[in-house]
Amino acid sequence: MARPKTRSSVKRLYAFITEDEQGDVCADLPEEACSAAPNNFFLNALNGAFTKLGDQLGSPDLVLPWLLDTLGAPASITGFLSPVRNAGALLPQLAVSGRIREFAFRKGFWLGGGFFFGLAYLLMVPAALTLTGAAAGLVILALLAFGSLSRGVSSVAFKDVLAKTIPQGRRGTLLAIRATVGGLLALGAGLILRTKFQASGDIRTVVFLVGSAGVLWLLGAAVIFFISEEPGATEGAQNALEEARAGLALLRKESGFRRYILARAFLLSIELSLPYYALYARRFSDGSTGDLGVFIIAASLAQVISSPVWGRLSDRTSRWVMVSSGILAALTGVYTLLLSWLSSNGINIYLLGIAVTIIGFARAGVRLGRQTYLIDGAPEIERPLYFASSNTIIGVITLAGGGLGFIAQEAGIRILLAILILLALSGAAVSFSMPEAKHLASR
Repeated sequence: MARPKTRSSVKRLYAFITEDEQGDVCADLPEEACSAAPNNFFLNALNGAFTKLGDQLGSPDLVLPWLLDTLGAPASITGFLSPVRNAGALLPQLAVSGRIREFAFRKGFWLGGGFFFGLAYLLMVPAALTLTGAAAGLVILALLAFGSLSRGVSSVAFKDVLAKTIPQGRRGTLLAIRATVGGLLALGAGLILRTKFQASGDIRTVVFLVGSAGVLWLLGAAVIFFISEEPGATEGAQNALEEARAGLALLRKESGFRRYILARAFLLSIELSLPYYALYARRFSDGSTGDLGVFIIAASLAQVISSPVWGRLSDRTSRWVMVSSGILAALTGVYTLLLSWLSSNGINIYLLGIAVTIIGFARAGVRLGRQTYLIDGAPEIERPLYFASSNTIIGVITLAGGGLGFIAQEAGIRILLAILILLALSGAAVSFSMPEAKHLASR
């Protein structure tokens, strides 16, 4: 298939957004990939707009817990939504990264993973309309696990294709644009829910959100087809056992990579914390779709306002993005504890929405910072191994994160918040000790 030509208007817009007026920041890509970078940049951004909006409308941290609670599913099932979503996307990556490396072209894995993730969400619609209680919860949890496994395959390919198609120094900006556009669209959806469905408790509205998430992911997968990808290195492809051994050897050899894993493990507390903030806030809600809209607005607003900040900063120093995110998350915990102590007669839902916004801001920073750190720091040939090794280790730890729900249930939300504060501060401290990304593989 002939490569589509890049229009001059697209080149100018790309140069303006990336501040590359001279077109001289493409030294790490071959000439063919460099010439296709503007087209690929905007196609990647469009994919992000679809999928990030889909992530908000079908969020396992906000929307799916709301749906399962409405269906009467036990809290023990609801508590596993976020860990299953995160672990399911991370655990298979060590096994598949070696296989993906056998292929010179890898966008097909990105496309296929996104397609099956969207399909899983579409299948949740009939499950929610025909089942109730534990049966509904288990089926939806199983579909989420299936979709998340597919997304794990997609994630490995996405990061590798991103590194092959977008120049270093412009990837953080792209990731930020993906999050910002999706967040703006989700912000609009949340406003509609708040204004048009303020007093509605109709389950069909929430089911519609979940189905829309599936459709958006299918559209995002279709966009990937048009991205131009140059063949990549296929050396070093290994089976899962060999990949595991290589990952362990990497951990032993690279002290910077070990510190990155430790920092990410501590900062995982931020990525898993949003459902607990949301469920805590729901205690002061009447369960209406309009109140769900408040939290979608809060999470989307965090995505919109955080992305430009984190994107620019991560292109300069992604390590400091991780440090700052940990400190911000700890401050959010302190803010929420103060609210609970000072408001004996209940907490205004909008004050809790502020907490959701701030923790969402920190969470966006962790995700963008850790992705950019490895994309920029990992050697090209070993890049899939770096990602797969770290993601598999964190995937195992994520499953253990389901225990946070038992702490909240047995010890109370205040104790859980105190633990989350300590974990976030520990993550910030370890992130501070890491080398800058460009020195990751040299220490």
